[in-house]
Amino acid sequence: MDERGSVGLFLAGDVMVARGIDQILPNPGDPRLYERSVTDAREYVALAEAANGAIPAPVGFAYVWGDALAALDAAAPDARIVNLETAVTRSADPAPKSINYKLHPGNLPVLSAAGIDCCGLANNHVLDWGEAGLLETLAALEEAGIAAAGAGRDAAGAARPAIVELTGGGRVIVFSFAHASSGVPAEWAASPSRPGVALLADLGAASLRDIAGRVVAVKRAGDIIVASVHWGGNWGYEVSAAERDFAHRLIEDADVDVVHGHSSHHAKPIEVHKGKLILYGCGDFINDYEGISGNEDYRGDLVAMYLPHLDAASGRLIALDLVPFRMARFRLNRASRDEAAWLGATLGRESAPFGVSLDLRDDDALRARWPGAPP
Repeated sequence: MDERGSVGLFLAGDVMVARGIDQILPNPGDPRLYERSVTDAREYVALAEAANGAIPAPVGFAYVWGDALAALDAAAPDARIVNLETAVTRSADPAPKSINYKLHPGNLPVLSAAGIDCCGLANNHVLDWGEAGLLETLAALEEAGIAAAGAGRDAAGAARPAIVELTGGGRVIVFSFAHASSGVPAEWAASPSRPGVALLADLGAASLRDIAGRVVAVKRAGDIIVASVHWGGNWGYEVSAAERDFAHRLIEDADVDVVHGHSSHHAKPIEVHKGKLILYGCGDFINDYEGISGNEDYRGDLVAMYLPHLDAASGRLIALDLVPFRMARFRLNRASRDEAAWLGATLGRESAPFGVSLDLRDDDALRARWPGAPP
């Protein structure tokens, strides 16, 4: 929090430092996979190299963040929050599903290399290696000093928010939830006696009352509340009426300041509702999809770093900048001006019905505009 009373955040969507990315880091895990067509994680490395050139493996822990590290240093956000869509485990016992993501615990410094403060865990991959894999993930993050929300050793732990203490006072409090529309199996829901994720029963009044009660129980003056929600499918810009209503009511009824949505492999619309930020889908930020064909029209290789500035007292949005990157050779590289313009035009088109436009700045970043935005 700076002397002007604002709080800066770094928000990103799905961070999947698994499979091929795990294999290029200093401590690669067992590369065996149980997918229909790929049985070795190193095949994803080969696909990326065929698309964009050789990857100098093993790489350092900072490698995958690439140019994003300089952008983070320049922005100096007060809290850095991502959705970690992978288990951190040595487990060799996959859950019975088509794709299973894991990062070797020895590679967890890949998150510390970017100074990540908090990981949302309520998603459809954190239990890819069963309850044992989840428990190992929780222990590894705790040992690394990285806060986590959205999954736990029981229902109470999964519902508990992560708290990031800010220098100079105030806190960023992160609640993490998943919805079945993102592919989370119902049996992954945490119970009083079983580890699991914070799974929303619905997007209705009962879920809102529960969230509102949890916010009331923890929020103090000067706190910023982030609701990190994993919802919706992988491709497509549509925001359902139920999702929009739920996001609005999180702000109106549950005193949430930022709705941080994710699950889609590409960025989705932005809205500012009653002065509060809604990111319906931040898209992937780091993955190993490079070289995989299909859905090219969405340009999933173009990703965005979201940098909102909020009024510390009210949580209202003061400014929102997006820094575009392109994933190549499993590394985040600053997008060219043409690529940034494409992302800005696409997000602007999809966000226009929500009252938000995006301007391309001289430094190739994007600045959001909305009715009533501070000058």
